[in-house]
Amino acid sequence: MNIGAAAELTGLSSKSIRLYEDKGIISPPMRSESGYREYSDKHIQELNLVSRAKNAGFSLQECKEFVQLAHNPNRKSSEVKARTMGKLQEVEEKIAHLVEIKKQLESWVSSCPGDATSCCPIIDELTK
Repeated sequence: MNIGAAAELTGLSSKSIRLYEDKGIISPPMRSESGYREYSDKHIQELNLVSRAKNAGFSLQECKEFVQLAHNPNRKSSEVKARTMGKLQEVEEKIAHLVEIKKQLESWVSSCPGDATSCCPIIDELTK
């Protein structure tokens, strides 16, 4: 299938698919005699893996490693689980940080009258 059909099946843009190929994240597709990329079911599986892993917060390098693991019959699920647990820990830390940011913003919003005066507790706090 061509890149347009692969894009439609995976929900990815043609540009993203080309990027993943250029960066070696997916297996290189075969080329037709006229030079067009020809994607197989294997490529669709790789692209779906990359798309889902990326949406779960994995970097492109981590996605590449997952594609390699998917093709490795000697992989250990413990390795995949450990990587996923590491990503979960990163996400939990980011959430905790975002909660602290939210609390600070809420505090600033509640302290500011938001009227026509030049007195602004938010600016006062930021310039301390």
